[in-house]
Amino acid sequence: MPLWAQVSADLRRRCGSGAFTDGVPGEMVLTEEYQVSRHTIREALRALRSEGVISSSRGRTSTVQSGFSQNLGTVYSLFRSIESQGAEQTSEVLRLEITADADVAERLGLPEQTRLLLLERLRCADGIPLAHDVSYLPHTLAHPLLTADFSHTALYDLLQAIGVVVDAGREELTAATATKEIAALLDIEVGAPVLSIDRVTLAQGQPIEWRRTEVRGDRFTVESTWSSGTTRLSLTEI
Repeated sequence: MPLWAQVSADLRRRCGSGAFTDGVPGEMVLTEEYQVSRHTIREALRALRSEGVISSSRGRTSTVQSGFSQNLGTVYSLFRSIESQGAEQTSEVLRLEITADADVAERLGLPEQTRLLLLERLRCADGIPLAHDVSYLPHTLAHPLLTADFSHTALYDLLQAIGVVVDAGREELTAATATKEIAALLDIEVGAPVLSIDRVTLAQGQPIEWRRTEVRGDRFTVESTWSSGTTRLSLTEI
Protein backbone atom coordinates (compact mmCIF):
# COMPACT_ATOMS: atom_id res chain seq x y z
CA MET A 1 0.00 0.00 0.00
CA PRO A 2 1.19 3.56 -0.65
CA LEU A 3 2.28 5.39 2.47
CA TRP A 4 -0.71 7.74 2.42
CA ALA A 5 -3.05 4.72 2.22
CA GLN A 6 -1.37 3.13 5.25
CA VAL A 7 -1.80 6.34 7.23
CA SER A 8 -5.40 6.66 6.03
CA ALA A 9 -6.17 3.08 7.10
CA ASP A 10 -4.76 3.69 10.58
CA LEU A 11 -6.66 6.97 10.95
CA ARG A 12 -9.85 5.23 9.79
CA ARG A 13 -9.33 2.59 12.48
CA ARG A 14 -8.78 5.25 15.12
CA CYS A 15 -11.87 7.17 14.01
CA GLY A 16 -13.96 4.02 14.34
CA SER A 17 -12.62 3.35 17.83
CA GLY A 18 -13.64 6.79 19.10
CA ALA A 19 -10.13 8.20 19.38
CA PHE A 20 -10.97 11.68 18.07
CA THR A 21 -14.00 12.77 20.07
CA ASP A 22 -12.60 16.32 20.29
CA GLY A 23 -11.73 16.52 16.61
CA VAL A 24 -9.08 15.13 14.28
CA PRO A 25 -5.58 16.55 14.93
CA GLY A 26 -4.22 19.03 12.41
CA GLU A 27 -1.82 18.26 9.58
CA MET A 28 1.28 19.38 11.49
CA VAL A 29 0.42 17.24 14.52
CA LEU A 30 -0.23 14.19 12.35
CA THR A 31 2.97 14.81 10.36
CA GLU A 32 4.96 14.63 13.60
CA GLU A 33 3.00 11.65 14.92
CA TYR A 34 3.37 9.50 11.82
CA GLN A 35 6.80 10.83 10.83
CA VAL A 36 5.76 11.38 7.22
CA SER A 37 5.53 14.36 4.89
CA ARG A 38 2.69 16.87 5.06
CA HIS A 39 1.71 15.84 1.51
CA THR A 40 1.21 12.25 2.72
CA ILE A 41 -1.04 13.44 5.56
CA ARG A 42 -3.06 15.61 3.16
CA GLU A 43 -3.64 12.64 0.84
CA ALA A 44 -4.67 10.43 3.76
CA LEU A 45 -7.14 13.04 5.03
CA ARG A 46 -8.47 13.67 1.52
CA ALA A 47 -9.30 9.96 1.20
CA LEU A 48 -11.13 9.98 4.55
CA ARG A 49 -13.14 13.04 3.52
CA SER A 50 -14.14 11.46 0.20
CA GLU A 51 -15.31 8.35 2.08
CA GLY A 52 -17.35 10.44 4.51
CA VAL A 53 -15.33 9.27 7.50
CA ILE A 54 -14.44 12.84 8.48
CA SER A 55 -15.80 16.25 7.57
CA SER A 56 -13.85 19.48 7.21
CA SER A 57 -14.58 23.13 6.61
CA ARG A 58 -12.30 26.14 6.32
CA GLY A 59 -11.12 27.43 9.68
CA ARG A 60 -12.60 24.53 11.69
CA THR A 61 -11.15 21.35 13.15
CA SER A 62 -11.98 18.21 11.16
CA THR A 63 -14.48 15.98 12.93
CA VAL A 64 -15.39 12.31 12.71
CA GLN A 65 -18.60 12.13 10.71
CA SER A 66 -21.46 10.22 12.29
CA GLY A 67 -24.12 8.61 10.11
CA PHE A 68 -27.91 8.78 10.26
CA SER A 69 -30.43 5.96 10.49
CA GLN A 70 -34.13 5.74 9.74
CA ASN A 71 -36.72 3.15 10.67
CA LEU A 72 -38.95 2.29 7.71
CA GLY A 73 -41.98 1.29 9.74
CA THR A 74 -43.48 4.78 10.02
CA VAL A 75 -44.20 7.85 7.92
CA TYR A 76 -41.06 9.96 8.25
CA SER A 77 -39.39 13.08 6.97
CA LEU A 78 -35.65 13.39 6.45
CA PHE A 79 -35.83 16.74 8.25
CA ARG A 80 -37.12 15.19 11.46
CA SER A 81 -34.80 12.18 11.19
CA ILE A 82 -31.71 14.39 11.05
CA GLU A 83 -32.82 16.81 13.76
CA SER A 84 -33.88 14.02 16.11
CA GLN A 85 -30.34 12.60 15.92
CA GLY A 86 -28.74 15.82 17.07
CA ALA A 87 -27.75 17.48 13.79
CA GLU A 88 -29.01 20.64 12.13
CA GLN A 89 -30.89 20.08 8.88
CA THR A 90 -30.79 22.71 6.16
CA SER A 91 -31.96 22.65 2.55
CA GLU A 92 -30.81 24.50 -0.52
CA VAL A 93 -33.66 24.89 -2.99
CA LEU A 94 -32.36 24.18 -6.49
CA ARG A 95 -35.74 24.44 -8.25
CA LEU A 96 -39.23 25.46 -7.18
CA GLU A 97 -41.51 25.76 -10.18
CA ILE A 98 -44.62 24.60 -12.02
CA THR A 99 -44.15 21.88 -14.60
CA ALA A 100 -45.83 18.87 -16.22
CA ASP A 101 -44.53 15.30 -16.36
CA ALA A 102 -46.63 12.50 -17.81
CA ASP A 103 -44.74 9.71 -15.98
CA VAL A 104 -45.06 11.39 -12.59
CA ALA A 105 -48.73 12.21 -13.23
CA GLU A 106 -49.37 8.53 -13.93
CA ARG A 107 -47.68 7.55 -10.66
CA LEU A 108 -50.04 9.93 -8.87
CA GLY A 109 -53.09 8.69 -10.76
CA LEU A 110 -53.55 12.02 -12.55
CA PRO A 111 -54.08 12.99 -16.22
CA GLU A 112 -50.85 13.37 -18.22
CA GLN A 113 -51.09 17.16 -18.59
CA THR A 114 -51.76 17.85 -14.92
CA ARG A 115 -49.78 20.83 -13.66
CA LEU A 116 -47.35 19.83 -10.92
CA LEU A 117 -45.29 21.73 -8.38
CA LEU A 118 -41.66 20.63 -8.63
CA LEU A 119 -39.40 21.04 -5.59
CA GLU A 120 -35.73 20.09 -5.95
CA ARG A 121 -33.55 20.33 -2.84
CA LEU A 122 -30.03 19.59 -1.64
CA ARG A 123 -30.38 18.35 1.94
CA CYS A 124 -27.52 18.94 4.41
CA ALA A 125 -26.77 17.79 7.95
CA ASP A 126 -24.60 20.21 9.93
CA GLY A 127 -23.68 21.85 6.63
CA ILE A 128 -22.49 18.62 4.96
CA PRO A 129 -24.45 17.38 1.89
CA LEU A 130 -26.45 14.26 2.74
CA ALA A 131 -29.18 13.85 0.12
CA HIS A 132 -30.63 15.22 -3.09
CA ASP A 133 -34.33 14.93 -3.72
CA VAL A 134 -36.96 15.99 -6.23
CA SER A 135 -40.62 16.11 -5.19
CA TYR A 136 -43.71 16.51 -7.40
CA LEU A 137 -47.10 17.51 -6.01
CA PRO A 138 -50.39 18.44 -7.75
CA HIS A 139 -50.42 22.19 -8.39
CA THR A 140 -54.04 22.54 -7.29
CA LEU A 141 -53.04 21.19 -3.88
CA ALA A 142 -49.55 22.58 -3.34
CA HIS A 143 -49.50 25.96 -5.12
CA PRO A 144 -49.40 27.90 -1.79
CA LEU A 145 -45.92 26.43 -1.28
CA LEU A 146 -44.50 28.40 -4.21
CA THR A 147 -43.65 31.21 -1.80
CA ALA A 148 -42.58 29.01 1.13
CA ASP A 149 -39.12 29.05 2.69
CA PHE A 150 -37.74 25.51 2.63
CA SER A 151 -34.27 26.32 3.96
CA HIS A 152 -35.01 24.97 7.42
CA THR A 153 -38.51 23.56 7.23
CA ALA A 154 -40.01 20.13 6.57
CA LEU A 155 -42.23 19.80 3.49
CA TYR A 156 -44.78 17.76 5.43
CA ASP A 157 -45.04 20.46 8.11
CA LEU A 158 -45.79 23.03 5.42
CA LEU A 159 -48.39 20.73 3.88
CA GLN A 160 -50.04 20.28 7.27
CA ALA A 161 -50.17 24.06 7.63
CA ILE A 162 -52.34 24.24 4.49
CA GLY A 163 -54.58 21.39 5.66
CA VAL A 164 -52.91 18.38 4.02
CA VAL A 165 -51.85 15.73 6.54
CA VAL A 166 -49.52 12.99 5.27
CA ASP A 167 -50.65 9.73 6.86
CA ALA A 168 -49.24 6.92 4.70
CA GLY A 169 -46.90 6.12 1.87
CA ARG A 170 -44.85 3.47 0.10
CA GLU A 171 -41.22 3.37 -0.93
CA GLU A 172 -38.82 1.43 -3.12
CA LEU A 173 -35.16 1.45 -2.10
CA THR A 174 -32.44 0.64 -4.61
CA ALA A 175 -28.67 0.42 -4.24
CA ALA A 176 -27.09 2.68 -6.86
CA THR A 177 -23.92 4.60 -7.67
CA ALA A 178 -23.50 8.36 -7.94
CA THR A 179 -23.66 9.91 -11.38
CA LYS A 180 -21.40 12.85 -12.20
CA GLU A 181 -24.19 15.30 -11.38
CA ILE A 182 -25.18 13.65 -8.08
CA ALA A 183 -21.53 13.24 -7.05
CA ALA A 184 -20.95 16.96 -7.55
CA LEU A 185 -24.00 17.86 -5.45
CA LEU A 186 -23.26 15.44 -2.61
CA ASP A 187 -19.50 16.07 -2.62
CA ILE A 188 -18.60 12.42 -3.21
CA GLU A 189 -16.70 10.51 -5.87
CA VAL A 190 -18.40 9.54 -9.13
CA GLY A 191 -19.51 5.93 -8.71
CA ALA A 192 -19.68 6.14 -4.90
CA PRO A 193 -22.58 4.19 -3.34
CA VAL A 194 -25.91 5.96 -2.89
CA LEU A 195 -29.32 4.79 -1.77
CA SER A 196 -32.01 5.70 -4.31
CA ILE A 197 -35.48 6.03 -2.80
CA ASP A 198 -38.71 6.37 -4.79
CA ARG A 199 -41.64 7.43 -2.62
CA VAL A 200 -45.36 7.94 -3.12
CA THR A 201 -46.94 9.86 -0.25
CA LEU A 202 -50.62 9.54 0.64
CA ALA A 203 -53.12 11.74 2.46
CA GLN A 204 -56.41 10.01 3.32
CA GLY A 205 -55.68 7.36 0.71
CA GLN A 206 -55.00 9.88 -2.07
CA PRO A 207 -51.49 10.09 -3.64
CA ILE A 208 -50.26 13.66 -3.18
CA GLU A 209 -46.49 13.42 -3.74
CA TRP A 210 -43.98 11.46 -5.79
CA ARG A 211 -40.37 11.87 -4.75
CA ARG A 212 -36.98 10.52 -5.76
CA THR A 213 -34.14 10.87 -3.27
CA GLU A 214 -30.47 9.94 -3.57
CA VAL A 215 -28.82 9.61 -0.16
CA ARG A 216 -25.12 9.18 0.50
CA GLY A 217 -24.54 5.50 1.20
CA ASP A 218 -21.69 6.26 3.62
CA ARG A 219 -23.85 8.40 5.91
CA PHE A 220 -27.32 6.84 5.95
CA THR A 221 -28.73 3.49 6.98
CA VAL A 222 -32.28 2.17 7.08
CA GLU A 223 -33.84 -0.02 9.73
CA SER A 224 -36.94 -2.17 9.61
CA THR A 225 -38.99 -3.84 12.32
CA TRP A 226 -40.67 -7.02 11.14
CA SER A 227 -42.77 -9.92 12.32
CA SER A 228 -43.92 -13.19 10.79
CA GLY A 229 -46.39 -12.70 7.99
CA THR A 230 -46.45 -12.09 4.29
CA THR A 231 -43.51 -10.44 2.55
CA ARG A 232 -42.73 -9.72 -1.06
CA LEU A 233 -39.35 -9.86 -2.75
CA SER A 234 -38.93 -8.56 -6.28
CA LEU A 235 -35.82 -9.26 -8.35
CA THR A 236 -34.35 -6.94 -10.96
CA GLU A 237 -32.89 -8.55 -14.04
CA ILE A 238 -29.22 -7.80 -14.63
